[in-house]
Amino acid sequence: MMADGARNDFDNNEGKPSSIDDKLPISLEAEQAVLGAILFDNEIFYRISAFLKEEHFYDPIHQLIYNACGQLINSSRLASPLVLDTFLSSEVGFVEAGGRKYLEQLAASLPSTASAGDYARIVFDMSVCRGLIAIGDRMSDRARQSTIDDEPSEQLDAAEQDLYKLAETGKYGGGFKSFRSSITEAIELADAAVRREGKMSGVGTEFIDLDKKLGGLHPSDLIILAARPSMGKTALAANIAVNAAKNHVSERQEDGTIKTVNGAITGFFSLEMAAEQIATRIISEFSRVPSERIRRGDVDQEEFDSIYHAARELESLPLYIDDTGGLSIAQVTARARRLKRQHGLDLLIIDYLQLLSGTGKFAGNRVQEITEISMGLKTLAKELNIPIIALSQLSRQVENRDDKRPQLSDLRESGSIEQDADVVMFLFREEYYHSRAMPGDENSVEFQEWSQRNQELRNVAEVIIGKQRHGPIGTIKLQFEAQFTQFSNLASDLEVDDYGNPVYSA
Repeated sequence: MMADGARNDFDNNEGKPSSIDDKLPISLEAEQAVLGAILFDNEIFYRISAFLKEEHFYDPIHQLIYNACGQLINSSRLASPLVLDTFLSSEVGFVEAGGRKYLEQLAASLPSTASAGDYARIVFDMSVCRGLIAIGDRMSDRARQSTIDDEPSEQLDAAEQDLYKLAETGKYGGGFKSFRSSITEAIELADAAVRREGKMSGVGTEFIDLDKKLGGLHPSDLIILAARPSMGKTALAANIAVNAAKNHVSERQEDGTIKTVNGAITGFFSLEMAAEQIATRIISEFSRVPSERIRRGDVDQEEFDSIYHAARELESLPLYIDDTGGLSIAQVTARARRLKRQHGLDLLIIDYLQLLSGTGKFAGNRVQEITEISMGLKTLAKELNIPIIALSQLSRQVENRDDKRPQLSDLRESGSIEQDADVVMFLFREEYYHSRAMPGDENSVEFQEWSQRNQELRNVAEVIIGKQRHGPIGTIKLQFEAQFTQFSNLASDLEVDDYGNPVYSA
């Protein structure tokens, strides 16, 4: 805290104690101006509190005063020198700093309330600069003391993580949150759900029954989408990515930042398929031209026009695809942070989990490596505060059962996938298996029964929610058109408005 000499400096309008390191970026005058503006007009607190936090102040006494102002104002009480003096009279540091007299000086010496936002931004910027210095010092010290066990790649990852946190929050480091702030965040989440299309707190998929079950895709959740090969999990993931991206809407906040209010800026790591293959599938869905014909160039002029218009419509979507193969969990983490910092990121999809590699610590032990990867993805979801959908292969034991619907025990190579995931979904198409069990005699009763059942299963897919940490499990059905690699809502299950458009029920 400031010594008495520092407060005397304020009396002399110098505003900086002689004991402060001149090399640190500090503006005590700006801190004092912000506090003076709040004491003069409490409404100013609402304008700056969206980005300016207690920890952004350098002087601990200023932190104390700002925090007390926030508690009083948020509880609809007056934050004035008189009230604050009563509120803080038991704080030894506050009394040593001058107590009520210092508060009155703050309020009386304010240059202009109109410039309060500018002063608050200076305080914020100085805090960020101090955070950069702290990160730089830590990087330098760690590099100088590097050991064999402390790989340079780990140092780079730690540095990028620290820089990302600083870029996102404007502060270095974290810590405990008060329950009051946690409640505020919960209320804001509920308010966002009320205002969001579909009344969901998470990112919508446009699959109505799935969104009802999940409430959308929630920030910080790790969602596993698992299936056997040829079930269409990549197609479903791509459909979700496009649906979220095309519904993206953002708005500018009071602090100048851009916030997503609907849909999602989406990142897609395609470790198996090339980006142009993913794009071809998406274009096929929108143009209604089968994807295999697009790849062969077997299209007429009308179909080409449809493809062209679909491409023009899709090119502006906030959807970013990285098709680099053989990525490690550390590389995915670094690239996701970079994408969020440069363009924003609200939803991340990884196709697929088993194609990622670990950091090398568990070379030769695939179970432990998958454990490291699943834990890394869950940590990344929390760090970026976004939902992550990770596709996963299922073990072959599914094929050995009469009922081939997947179960949690079918997840390959590690029980940690189930443990780390907030949601586990399985994609299952009975039609795929049933069509391969066609009886040979077309005149037999068995063939007639098979044919009838085959018609019932035609283009029907099941999404089986095997685990959901915050909601119910169960099965929902979707329509799947293989020629367009498109999943959609089953028409028979939809509620529609007067124009035939699907709607959510209340």
